[in-house]
Amino acid sequence: MTIHGIDWNAIEWKTIRNGVEQKAFSGNSATIAMHRLQPDHEPRPHKHVYEQIAYIVSGTVDFHVGDDVQRLGPGSLIAIPPNVMHHAVVVGNEEVINIDVFTPARPQYAPVPKND
Repeated sequence: MTIHGIDWNAIEWKTIRNGVEQKAFSGNSATIAMHRLQPDHEPRPHKHVYEQIAYIVSGTVDFHVGDDVQRLGPGSLIAIPPNVMHHAVVVGNEEVINIDVFTPARPQYAPVPKND
């Protein structure tokens, strides 16, 4: 058995768009992604087939999920069901760091390891 692992610090930040950066890691069944959102980022409502759990590490966001808006700060978690429109808007002037867990895995974010 080969263990698939890496240090977050070894993963380069990838620019998604102006004000949004990402680094990600996948296992066989889930992907974890760290996002860095700047106060001036362009929010883009979207939906996908993945369940998403978002954890706010630092900063504050208004997280829009369907018709609901929740203000989330450090330590807050939110679960976004598959196929529901959602996006986050930074509140204030502090950058936001959030960690998202997606299931099933999102190979477009980070390759899924090959089974031995």
